[in-house]
Amino acid sequence: MKRVVVDTNILVSAIQFGGKPKQLLDLAADGQVDLALSEAIIAETLRVLKDKFRRTPEWLAETDRQLRIIARRVEPTESLHVIDADPTDDRFLECAVAGEADVIVSGDSHLLSLGSFRGISIQRVADFLGRP
Repeated sequence: MKRVVVDTNILVSAIQFGGKPKQLLDLAADGQVDLALSEAIIAETLRVLKDKFRRTPEWLAETDRQLRIIARRVEPTESLHVIDADPTDDRFLECAVAGEADVIVSGDSHLLSLGSFRGISIQRVADFLGRP
């Protein structure tokens, strides 16, 4: 089973808009991929949903509960400083390393430009799902 970390944009897109990001979350919910998330990733996702999409506290609490059901929580033990252009992106690398991920699924140009990190592939969601 593939061990996967997704970035905030993938999570927000899955929750708000569906499409391929939602297909990836569904794979995690069905136990077909091992989705690893850190507290920092969950918190950032909920913050974006609250601030940008004006979701209610009740809705956010349910979303938080659902994410915790489908994902394995990982606590990064290493603080990385890899992406100078956007240091907050390092949290995805930290989670992937701690969670022994096979792949990071992202739409973020800073992460994608790495191609891979410590043997962890960094892919777009369509590539991970095998296109089209």
